[in-house]
Order: sequence, then C-alpha cells, then structure tokens
Amino acid sequence: MEKNIYLNIFKVTEPQLQTLAATALAHGGDYCDLYFEHTTFFNLLLKDGVVSSGGFHTDFGAGIRVLKGEKTGYAYSENTEMADMLKAAEAASAIAAGTSGAGRSYARVADRKADLYPMKENWRDKGADAFLSFMKELETAVFAKDSRIVKVIVRLSDSVSDVMMYNSLGELTYETRPMGSVTVTAVFQQNGKTENRSASRSFRMGAELIGPGLLNELAEDAVKGIDERFEAIRPKGGQMNVVMGAGASGILLHEAMGHAFEADFNRKGQSIFSDRMGQQVCPKGISVVDDGTVAFNRGAGNYDDEGVPGEKTYMIQDGVLCSYLHDRISASWYGTKPTGNGRRENFRYNPIPRMRATYMESGNADPEGIISSVKNGIYVDEFSNGQVKIGEGDFTFFVKSGFMIENGRLTAPVKDINIIGNGPQALADIVAVGNDLKIDNGTWTCGKEQSVPVSCGMPTVLISSLTVGGE
Repeated sequence: MEKNIYLNIFKVTEPQLQTLAATALAHGGDYCDLYFEHTTFFNLLLKDGVVSSGGFHTDFGAGIRVLKGEKTGYAYSENTEMADMLKAAEAASAIAAGTSGAGRSYARVADRKADLYPMKENWRDKGADAFLSFMKELETAVFAKDSRIVKVIVRLSDSVSDVMMYNSLGELTYETRPMGSVTVTAVFQQNGKTENRSASRSFRMGAELIGPGLLNELAEDAVKGIDERFEAIRPKGGQMNVVMGAGASGILLHEAMGHAFEADFNRKGQSIFSDRMGQQVCPKGISVVDDGTVAFNRGAGNYDDEGVPGEKTYMIQDGVLCSYLHDRISASWYGTKPTGNGRRENFRYNPIPRMRATYMESGNADPEGIISSVKNGIYVDEFSNGQVKIGEGDFTFFVKSGFMIENGRLTAPVKDINIIGNGPQALADIVAVGNDLKIDNGTWTCGKEQSVPVSCGMPTVLISSLTVGGE
C-alpha cells in the first residue's frame, strides 16, 4: 500500500511527524523514532463441539522513543490525536534529558522492496462463521483418526497489524503484518492411562491459510507418535550421546544459545559470548542463523520495529562467532549496522534485540547414519519448559518425546526426563550435523521481557555428551 494509506489510518501528515520528532529532540536527544500501530485480534476456542470462548479487540496508538547517550526516554499514546502525541513526545524528551557524556550517531538504512507475506484474503474481511466451520471440520477429522480420542480442543487466532515508523533521520517505513495460528489438542485414553498431543501451525499469511491442506496436516500431526507415548519409559540417567531431531528441537538452539547472541546481553557483559567475537566457538562447518527473510514465516519481518529491513544474519559461520543480533542502540554502540532485530510486543514497549527465525544450517551427514553411529544414547525431538542462565550458558529442558539409542538403533520411547548442559559447551561438542534442516512452524512465542512471535529449526545434530536426567 502507498504511504498515504498509512498516514490516513493514523490521521497524521508528514509535517506533523516532523513536528513530533522535533519536539522529542527538544532536550538535545541524539535520535528519536515514532512507532504507530493499528492491530485487530480475533480468537476462538472450540471444546466439545461448541465455542467455549472467543474475542475480538483492537489495539491502536503510537510510541515515541528518544535516545541520548546511554539513556532512553519512552512514552506512548493510545490514540493519535496530535495534542496527546505531543505530550508523549515531550515526556520522552524529558525522560532522556540530563545525560552527560558523548552522544551517539545513528545511520540511515536501506529500504526494502519485496513483501515477504502478501495476503490473498484479509482476515478482517472474514466472519466468525467461516472460522468456526473450519474448526469443526478439523475436530471431526481428528476424532476419526483414533478411537482412543476422548476430547479434541481447537484454537484459532488471527491478527492484522498496520504499522508505520518515522525517525529523526527522515526515514518513513510502513507495512501490514498478518498472522494466523491454529492449534489442535487431542486427549487419548487407553487402559486407564491418559495422554495428550498438540499440533499447531502459525504463519504470516492471510485467511487463505485455513483450508483442506492445513486441516489434513494438523489432523495427521495430532495423532502422530501417540502409541509411543503410552509405551514410553523413564530411562536411567547419566552422561551420554544425545541426537537432536530435525525441527522442533531447534527450541533448544533458540533458548540455550540464541539469547546469548542478542547484543544487549553482550553489550552489558551478561552473556557467556560477550568476549568471544571472532573466535571459534564450535567445529568448522557449523553455521547458526537468525533469519527475518523466510517468506510467510512466523518470525519474518519486512521491517523490524525500528524500521530496519529484515535480513538473514549469520551469528556463527563455519564455527566462528561473527555477529550479534543488533537493534539500532547496540549497532551504534558496537559501531556496526543494525541487523533488523529491534522488536517490541506493541507500541507500548521499547524495541530490544530479539530473535526471529533461528536455526542451524544443514550439514552433510546422513541423519540415519548419525543415529547408527551412536552405541548408547538418546534421541530427542520435542522439548518444553526450558530454563537458561544467559551469563553462564547453563540450560535444562524437559523432553516431551524421544527414544533410547542402543547399538545404532532407536529402541524404547522415553518420557519424563530432562536434558541438562551448557550452551557454549554443547556447541563445541557437536560431532555431526545432518543434511535435513527443518524449520518448525508451530506457535512459538519468545517471552524476553515482552512477547513476540518467533520460529526455530534444526537439522539432525549429534552432541557427544549431555546430562540426561532419568532414574
């Protein structure tokens, strides 16, 4: 859409944007930016064939940030009336005032031309009846998959955000960000035991997302591996080889390693990687990426929330730590360019360095060959409830799904175990990387101070030694 459409949505003119920026810099700030947002949210929850809950709401407003030296002033208005935004600009300016020492410089960034997530069908044009029909069809399809299913729960949510950003460098950027998410949970009962499994998909797409293809994919996924869950054992613990399955196990990469590459943690000396830029941190041939350019991906961004175009950033390339994830503040501090990682939950929040789609690139090992090389170990492909200490790099993750590996074969399914290790050490202990990178398209959300949508991925990876907490 043309910029005038966005100016009209927020009822502002370019001269007014310039006035707001000048007001925000009245106390001598180095830089300021304005973030405008209009988001509509819709959600439905289907239980036992009926709508259990649902809702619709709109978020609308503008946030104004002023940077002066090491100080940040931030204020927002829940409307875009000029008088109220001027008050917010004056407040942000006053908060940032009084900083002594040298100021910082901020450079313009290149514009982005291609749209990574064009909508074919706008969610705002669809009614609840269309969504409910899809949800009931999905419920029926899941029930038909397995006679042990006693309950099916379906959740559908969507949002559309019109975003416009302006800064004191004169950059004006704007875009529309769609998001659609569907989750289905099946509850199984067998011989007095209860198990459940959830399947979810989330994409930056319009309402064209919901259709037969998604329905069939979710129904199949909702019953996948349920026999193994009923049969799973709690194995003996100890130090052992661990094979990370392709896809959802990438959440360990996100949590245990990705956060340690965010530049704010490193700038403040809080990350285990703060003094390791340019060093070999894992074996050659391994590359770890944070990518904002995967079309329709949940973590994709035409722009971040500072108006910086999304890009593909190599944090580790060929085993060497080569970049942190930067917003404009950290980029200025390090004397480098921002990487498009300045993200915020909504206009009420400051942007901070955040991941987008974080994954390890494929290697050249055959996944089956990786498993067959392990005499005694464990294979894991789904995690939950992770805890990470950024400063030390230590992590603990609960394993939802996995198998014992005995003499190169997957044997007994396992559950109720933890994987315990250290992020930098785990990177260093990678023995093999499979050629099967898979990005998981579930409803991943990162909660670092604020909630933002992300995604993650992994190829099959063998780590020589991690602690498995079992019996």
